[in-house]
Amino acid sequence: MYFSVKKAKVLEDYKLELIFENKEKKVFDVKPYLDTGVFRSLKDERLFSMVKVSYGTVEWPNGIDLDPEVLYEKSKKYDKEIA
Repeated sequence: MYFSVKKAKVLEDYKLELIFENKEKKVFDVKPYLDTGVFRSLKDERLFSMVKVSYGTVEWPNGIDLDPEVLYEKSKKYDKEIA
């Protein structure tokens, strides 16, 4: 089972602050993916900062997205407040 992403915020160093439908706050590090396939284009910080929540996951304007199950399983708990 996975939880849909409800909110995403860009952090420094290619990280995403996420709130899932179960209200859990986590941080996902995209950096390890930036040297593979289509994810290379996200090295452009301007493009990376254009992330949005769409269909329960995160997506960029160029069509790149990440599986919400991967986001949930590979992210770390985050205790700071999300603005």
